[in-house]
Amino acid sequence: MLEKLFSGFSVDDVEAARTFYRDVLGLPVSGDDMLWIEVPGDSGVLLYPKGDAHQPATFTVLNFPVDDVPGTVAALRERGVTFETYEGTPMATDADGVFRGGGPLIAWFTDPAGNVLSVVQAD
Repeated sequence: MLEKLFSGFSVDDVEAARTFYRDVLGLPVSGDDMLWIEVPGDSGVLLYPKGDAHQPATFTVLNFPVDDVPGTVAALRERGVTFETYEGTPMATDADGVFRGGGPLIAWFTDPAGNVLSVVQAD
């Protein structure tokens, strides 16, 4: 019945998203009016324009499992990525931008449209 799926979320500027996901995060992307982030297998992530109607997701829309969260945070900072701190909340991060309060190490950042992404410690 349901054999395949893909995820999607909106952005306010496809070209800014293309630059961020391709040039900053180093992901393979394709498309013109909409942007596909290509992932291994038969699925992908669709980013579609909503212009002024776009509202950033208030939850994490993409998680990137990595072997070294602090090292990945440092490398992404060198590429201009700013990490969320969530000061004063149960999810507050340390000076490196990494949450170490239980569970896997995780660090959150946003794309140019304000959607929340993370790098999370791989198993």
